[in-house]
Amino acid sequence: MSKTNKLLTGIISATMITVAGCGNNESLPPVPEDTDCGDWEWEADEGVWECDDDDSSHYGHYYYGGSYYSTKSGLKSSSAYKSYKSSSSFKGGGTSTSSGFGKGSSGGFGG
Repeated sequence: MSKTNKLLTGIISATMITVAGCGNNESLPPVPEDTDCGDWEWEADEGVWECDDDDSSHYGHYYYGGSYYSTKSGLKSSSAYKSYKSSSSFKGGGTSTSSGFGKGSSGGFGG
């Protein structure tokens, strides 16, 4: 993916999150700025971002605290994630919001 496409994807992603989050009282954590993934989807149940860039080696991986987790069980076994999940800053438990044009966004345009 070219730098221009990544930049445009980031801008579109931020716009989609803003639009999708209009009815949500809790704001989502900022989209990761990791250059290994150019498209992110909010994984609401777990309260973390998931790489939705099918050109990335991290496609489908969960991202929390600067690290990628290839499985949900790997994420859940992380001591940093366990601490986050039990804290008042945990943003999980809601419906999934896609930051890209890929799989299953809920709400937003035409949804």
